[in-house]
Amino acid sequence: MNRFTNVLNYLENSAEQFPEKVAVADDKEKFSYFALREKSKKIGSYLLKEVSPRTPVAVFGEKSAAMLAVFLGCVYAGCFYVPINPRHPKERRDKILKKLDNPLIISDEKYMDSVKDYEGKVVSFSDCLAEIDEKALEKVALTHIDVDPLYVMFTSGSTGEPKGIAVSHRSVIDFIEEFSKLFGFNADDVFGNQAPFDFDVSVKDIYTSLKCGATLEIIPRQKFSFPTYLIDHLSERKITVLIWAVSALCILSTLNAFTYKVPETVKKVLFSGEAMPISQLNVWKSVYPEAMFVNLYGPTEITCNCTYYVLEKGAFEKKVLPIGKPFPNERVFLLSETGEEVRETGALGEICVSGTALSLGYYGNAAETDKAFVQNPLNKNYLEKIYKTGDLGYYDEDGALCFAGRKDFQIKHMGHRIELNEIESAIQSVKDVSQAVCIFDEKEDKIYAFYRGAAKVKEIITELRKKLPAYMIPYKLQALSAFPLTENGKIDRKKLKGEIAV
Repeated sequence: MNRFTNVLNYLENSAEQFPEKVAVADDKEKFSYFALREKSKKIGSYLLKEVSPRTPVAVFGEKSAAMLAVFLGCVYAGCFYVPINPRHPKERRDKILKKLDNPLIISDEKYMDSVKDYEGKVVSFSDCLAEIDEKALEKVALTHIDVDPLYVMFTSGSTGEPKGIAVSHRSVIDFIEEFSKLFGFNADDVFGNQAPFDFDVSVKDIYTSLKCGATLEIIPRQKFSFPTYLIDHLSERKITVLIWAVSALCILSTLNAFTYKVPETVKKVLFSGEAMPISQLNVWKSVYPEAMFVNLYGPTEITCNCTYYVLEKGAFEKKVLPIGKPFPNERVFLLSETGEEVRETGALGEICVSGTALSLGYYGNAAETDKAFVQNPLNKNYLEKIYKTGDLGYYDEDGALCFAGRKDFQIKHMGHRIELNEIESAIQSVKDVSQAVCIFDEKEDKIYAFYRGAAKVKEIITELRKKLPAYMIPYKLQALSAFPLTENGKIDRKKLKGEIAV
């Protein structure tokens, strides 16, 4: 296997092998591998005159084929890209730009008005296309090393300030090499991108397709509001691979979209972001009995995912879907509150990760980095950084790792320690319930539950009394036609919390 030090090796290789093949397409334009490489080099040549290597370039816009060319152009210039979503509040965007020390912004033309008051320099996608300067590009390429940052993605911080997670080329390459090999992706695949480009699920779509010489089809965000349009899009574009957030998959299954049409080319369905309701998983498995289904787990801080669980054919019969085993070259283990390894079946511990896939930490935030990325307490002899995920897990009777919820979803209610995920699972096991989310109101010391499905509240309560002790029964259950979602396609718990007062 070639020893790559930069993700551009993926683009260069595929452009040599498949120059005329479609590399990326959206609903407005598409680029062949040759065209994507040339466009990216033009952007890189422009940036070499504007910014220094190993500095951030903010990329402002919604996901598109052109935006991918901008990302790769940043890399050609030896820089790292920072996707900024124009749909996010201005206050949040301003905080990110300030954290980055007001970098150059490359903006989609249609959003130029949104950044007209920015004190730094702003150029549009089309304005940063320069003549390709091969010598300058080659010169900067000689300075690339694999621990250089590739991107910074901002997530919500517990203090209210967005945290920028910096990820290196080495971490992405290490992950993508194993990811593509484990699940057998190849040049015949067509990836149907669901995730926005400021969410790391998209990293799997982008770099797996570039590595394999596959085609990346960017599905417009609006399609997910109209299931039949989404189904048509999957069929028309002959999508073979879905690497989606759980909530995005549930849009199709809960609304019975497959009664309209079944896109026949889908062969692999990989999901992550939150627990997949078993009932919805089995809807998908019944529609695609021969497809590969994979449950993925891992926070942004460890580069996409650290564990996986490949499901067997047929309906999934267990109550809990495991998150499985570690990816090659990643160590995943459980730590007790006192810093000892947890190995016993069923015993809870915090999920911790070490290996090459660990990110470079939080950009411009050494204090938060030092809190989350710490020396492995099991290793007293040499430097071994681990990331403490803040998630709880346990090993089932087969030795597979299972997710048991966030440490901050572990509540104290009526004198009892309770995992909200356990209540959610119990509700989702009730007939005619497709999805459930629990919220805890600390001030009132009450548990609230929201669900989707035709089941009546009285029916759910009756079933819960058979499964849970009285102190775990929600104070109130409320049916919703749809859950509010974040930009990344996850359930928006903050908005749900607002529903409590309604």
